Amino acid sequence: MEEIKGMGPSHKVILEGRRVATLTGVKDVLSFDLHEVLLETDAGMLSIKGNDLHVSRLSLDRGEVDVDGLVDSFIYSQASGMGKRGDSLFSRLFG
Repeated sequence: MEEIKGMGPSHKVILEGRRVATLTGVKDVLSFDLHEVLLETDAGMLSIKGNDLHVSRLSLDRGEVDVDGLVDSFIYSQASGMGKRGDSLFSRLFG
């Protein structure tokens, strides 16, 4: 399997039946609501879109996140660092 430039080996996405996504290599959860979860990962920014989405397990110390709901898409982008680690979501969005 070819490694993408800049992508750490610790990022992984496992999707079970479009209902449960298990992710590793997550640096931060930037925002979430019923239709989108926005994550900063080792592979860049990741937008998970769908319906009735919930972050059911979050362990940033281990870089792990579980998302439940009906997943429609995963979209990666190279934009990163919306804010420094430790900044609140509010300060990153409006600071």
